[in-house]
Amino acid sequence: MRRAFHSSEAVLLDRRGRVIQEVRADLSRRRLAWRSLGGVSPAVVASVLAAEDRRFYAHHGVDWRALAAAALRAMVFERPRGASTITMQVAGFLDRGLKPPSRRRSPAEKLRQMRQALALERSWSKDEILEAYLNLVAARGELQGISALCQGLFGKEPHGVVGSEAAVLAALLRDPSASFDEVLRRSRGVAARAGWRAPDQELSETARRALWGPRRIKPAADLAPLAARRLLPPGRQVPGGAIRPPLAGGGLAAVRSTLDAGLQSAALSILRERLSALAGRNATDGAVLVADNATGEVLAYVGNTGTASSALHVDGIMARRSAGSTLKPFLYALALDRRILTAASPLDDSPVDVLAGRGVFKPENYDRRFRGWVTVRQALAGSINVPAVRTLLLVGGEPFVGTLSSLGFEDLDQADFYGPSLALGSADVSLWELVGAYRALANGGLYGPLRMMLEDGPLEGGRPRRVFSREAAWLAADILSDRGSRSIAFGLQSPLDTRFWAAVKTGTSKDMRDNWCVGFSERYTVGVWVGNFSGAPMWNVSGVSGAAPAWQELMTLLHAGTPSRRPGAPAGLVQRPVVALGSSQSRQEWFLRGTEPDDQGVAVGRPRPKILSPVSGEIIALDPDIPAGHESVPFKASSGGGLRWRLDGLDLGQASETFAWRPERGSHRLELADASGKVLDQAGFTVRGESPVAADAREAGEDPVP
Repeated sequence: MRRAFHSSEAVLLDRRGRVIQEVRADLSRRRLAWRSLGGVSPAVVASVLAAEDRRFYAHHGVDWRALAAAALRAMVFERPRGASTITMQVAGFLDRGLKPPSRRRSPAEKLRQMRQALALERSWSKDEILEAYLNLVAARGELQGISALCQGLFGKEPHGVVGSEAAVLAALLRDPSASFDEVLRRSRGVAARAGWRAPDQELSETARRALWGPRRIKPAADLAPLAARRLLPPGRQVPGGAIRPPLAGGGLAAVRSTLDAGLQSAALSILRERLSALAGRNATDGAVLVADNATGEVLAYVGNTGTASSALHVDGIMARRSAGSTLKPFLYALALDRRILTAASPLDDSPVDVLAGRGVFKPENYDRRFRGWVTVRQALAGSINVPAVRTLLLVGGEPFVGTLSSLGFEDLDQADFYGPSLALGSADVSLWELVGAYRALANGGLYGPLRMMLEDGPLEGGRPRRVFSREAAWLAADILSDRGSRSIAFGLQSPLDTRFWAAVKTGTSKDMRDNWCVGFSERYTVGVWVGNFSGAPMWNVSGVSGAAPAWQELMTLLHAGTPSRRPGAPAGLVQRPVVALGSSQSRQEWFLRGTEPDDQGVAVGRPRPKILSPVSGEIIALDPDIPAGHESVPFKASSGGGLRWRLDGLDLGQASETFAWRPERGSHRLELADASGKVLDQAGFTVRGESPVAADAREAGEDPVP
């Protein structure tokens, strides 16, 4: 019987077989694990015997004295009274044919039940029969078994139930649908027959709580509820291994996951402590995901902080949020891989206007500062926005979207939907996708799906695929681990620093609605998200001040006894000395073979000057409220020393400073030329007398939009 007994709860096991989550899977009834008689309070045993079978230990399955008394009562009062012993009730539990659904048992069925009870007493001991009864008896709707009854009615384990609770419980077993007054009357009688005096007020309060209190059964383990929702029936979503058969100890189903119970508990605690520290800055929610680099096995899956979360059932690991700067490493890795840039290439961090749809996109850095010329290494390590936008213009939006798709990012729109803001993370992504993509950098550019099932089976998403060359992935990781280059924005000491080798990137979305910290060591990839499930902005919380401290603490825990060494450079990389911009000091820089400079002491020179404003293709609308001759259009260049402006073939003067041009309607071509007249850059733009939206509406015969 114990082997056949199945709890209504499915359990999630960690990688070592420890139960980390219990979830209800059978909705037809509520049964918990089988409870031995030694794990039940003596008060419960005494009360049940007093209510159901006072001569239980004296008879052999049938209480003939009770049967005679019941028959006499039926003849005198014409009201039948039950005389079934606990053994007879267990026989009825075992044989469903003895339990008619809508009528009392017939005399023939009653005789059959008595024969089976007598036979049961010859093969089972009294304690075994009583233990079976306590685990099979039902009351108050769906609750079945002493464990579910005690937790559902009183919020206690069976061993902790006291006298008044035991009396009320026993009273409900006789008639689960009894009224409050009837339950109270019967519980008084049970207490008296069991040999103790329970205060009437205590019995009344206990009965009221049992009849009308909440039916909340606390799971035996509650470390990974959102992981269990993905892996356990009926909501299992992740393939890769069969569900195990029912547990011998009474579980409906057991799934062995890749999670580690100790790390799961520590990650949850670290996240809660971080959010507690941010409580005054309107940051209430977070999520943590930890994966093994070599296998892709998820070691910790904390989708929210549980009861402390603003939305208990929202999974912060799978929820899609604005990526912020977390996509920049993949953009630069693509540019390095296609040999468009090197780690030493200079990028201009100065104001720029980029044509985007009908308007102009003007990217700004997080600290609202511009640093002039910076190298690719500095731009990525310091997460500088303007160089990233310039890099996207060089690489192209569609190739970048294609790369992100190859890295496991799903539901992406076409590049035109995002425009240049894609470089700054305007796409919505999940923490699951980010950790998988960063793991690809950790594995030398080879992307493989994450997995949560420990059993052998088909991997979700297919076999690993190469997205970046080993050289480009290694160089991107090397930049992300470069504390010196990172100091341009974060200083030499920050929560991104560890005592061992690690590559890390933060991200903060617009208005500080989300912040991320994702990074990897030699063995692990860790991702942390902090924000609000409601989408409300945080108050002065960035990736460094929000998610990064939790990331650093988790990484330190993971490597408490495990070293993390810097990976060796692939054979396709070479080192050359370069001279930093604006400095006479040189440093060794890595280059993909074939992109390295020829000489041994190369100064990183500035690229060809460019027109920053207006942007080629820009449409400028004159403001009708400004008097004629009082408007101006600024002409700006990245470097104007010794250069001149030419508009429609006419020389306008020196380009060393911003030139204010009085606009004239029509199409124009602006050129930036050197002293010899050589055109270094050009931009075509149009000046209209009304806004582009109003003009399009007029041409379409529609009412102009103000």
